[in-house]
Amino acid sequence: MKLIIDDLTEEEKRLDSYLADYLQDFSRSKIQNSIKNGMVKVNLKTTKPSYVVKSGDVIEIDIKAESAEILPENIPIEIIWENDEMLVVNKPSGMLTHPTSIEKSGTLVNALLYKYGENLSDVNGDFRRGILHRLDRNTSGLLMVAKTNKAHNFLVESMKNGLVEKKYLAVVKGIIEEDEFVINKPIGRNPNQPHKMMITPNGKESISVVKVLKRYNDATLIEVKLETGRTHQIRVHMASIKHPVYNDSLYGFGKMKVNTEEQVLQSYKLSFIKPYDKEERLYFELEPDEKVKKVIKYLSQTL
Repeated sequence: MKLIIDDLTEEEKRLDSYLADYLQDFSRSKIQNSIKNGMVKVNLKTTKPSYVVKSGDVIEIDIKAESAEILPENIPIEIIWENDEMLVVNKPSGMLTHPTSIEKSGTLVNALLYKYGENLSDVNGDFRRGILHRLDRNTSGLLMVAKTNKAHNFLVESMKNGLVEKKYLAVVKGIIEEDEFVINKPIGRNPNQPHKMMITPNGKESISVVKVLKRYNDATLIEVKLETGRTHQIRVHMASIKHPVYNDSLYGFGKMKVNTEEQVLQSYKLSFIKPYDKEERLYFELEPDEKVKKVIKYLSQTL
């Protein structure tokens, strides 16, 4: 695998830290040992884990997965649309998008392998067969999946160029007064809690367009359009303005009155240009999922 650093936004980032953020299927210790053993080269030279990466660096990686065998599993998945190049699925809440070094079963990739076998893109390796973008475990909704490497590269380029539109439905704590606004705050990993993200001046540019759909007693139903796709972006942004996503235990202020499986957040609208037809744009929209409907039903009764 070869990485070219062309979007570095965090200065003084160590090589092991940079790779730990990028290669989330591997432990930090495995990455450090691999660097020490010469399995990682920067600009064609071996280096130390403490090397500070710079924009323009070319990193070559030859790290073997701790277990590359990802088994197909007969897990029902809802296919919204497909052709020979790709498909759109409705990922349920509670399911990981792809395996990790710790969890290798029960994921969307396991289900996709059962249904499609080797007919999935392998640009991102066996752990992420077909995967172009991710949803958090407890976020449901629309995901694009590539069957061919050509389609994979086309769709990734479309996302980079802002040609893929993703909108989310969420219930958040408190009443938002503005009808529509933009949150433009950089997001990076929390150095003290690596499983969390945070607003930080050294983070990557992160832009969310928020539109209020309905106000309830101490809660608001919103639509969020993502202009960027950072990890936990909506959850971090909404928490930063004191309106965390309903029942988000990681970034919120504790459980709300209606119990749900973590955050009430759904990827419910998706639009993209069909590979490889610049004349045809596809649009998909889901009905609110069970978590959203459950919370909205309760909130409607309290108005």
